[in-house]
Amino acid sequence: MEHRWQCRDRSIRWGASTRIMGILNVTPDSFSDGGRHLTLESALARGQAMAEQGACILDIGGESTRPGADEVPVAEETRRVVPVVRALLETTGAAISVDTQKAAVAREGLAAGAHIINDVSALTHDPAMVEVVAEAEAGVVLMHMRGTPATMQDQPRYRDVVGEVLAYLEARLTACDQAGIPRTRLAVDPGIGFGKTADHNFALLRGLPRLAELGCPVVLGVSRKSFLGARSGRQPNDRLAAGLGAQAYAVLNGAHILRVHDVIETCDAIQIVDILAAPGL
Repeated sequence: MEHRWQCRDRSIRWGASTRIMGILNVTPDSFSDGGRHLTLESALARGQAMAEQGACILDIGGESTRPGADEVPVAEETRRVVPVVRALLETTGAAISVDTQKAAVAREGLAAGAHIINDVSALTHDPAMVEVVAEAEAGVVLMHMRGTPATMQDQPRYRDVVGEVLAYLEARLTACDQAGIPRTRLAVDPGIGFGKTADHNFALLRGLPRLAELGCPVVLGVSRKSFLGARSGRQPNDRLAAGLGAQAYAVLNGAHILRVHDVIETCDAIQIVDILAAPGL
């Protein structure tokens, strides 16, 4: 069944086929692609390429959220992100997402024309964030994270990781609805790798059908993450095959939007998964 995720003036279809969100980090220190797209020209070229390869959303991040990362000052994060938002809006048809926890950065990104705010803190880090996204009628990705990027991998523990993540996301959906952000504008992300061990991440993948029952799109980011190499020992740029395997499983079990570095490979793989999963084939 097809639904719509309303993101300002964009209505993104989800449910009938999988959508791809391309990762564009304009940072010097992201875990996989840090430093590759620091200039406007290189960021623009990368964003255009991902849109041409099949990404319907481009997620622009100006602050690394890798384990152990420190916060970036607002002015610097804004300087990195906003020109890229403007340039990609002018040159691609993709919906533009800003990956930030800061209301001031979100405000500037939305003023530049962004459609979505992807907040790893689920709008809890900055008290002003709820008002900013509500006023702009932006689409929002609410992600689960235990702790902060600087502390999240300090021996994370859960009694029931799927149940606890589900309860947290349900609570955030309710809080957003009460603050004037309807569920039609919200997506959820279980936060693979954000305050979880490899076993927690695998449990969350197995638990995706429960998250899909929340009634909004499930965004999943496993691309190149460390749990994919937990058994193979492979480094980030050598985890494509493992990531495609995890993403295929995720799509068959409730994921609707995949946040990825490797757009063309993911599009090719998931197109086949979508065909095989289509009813009445």
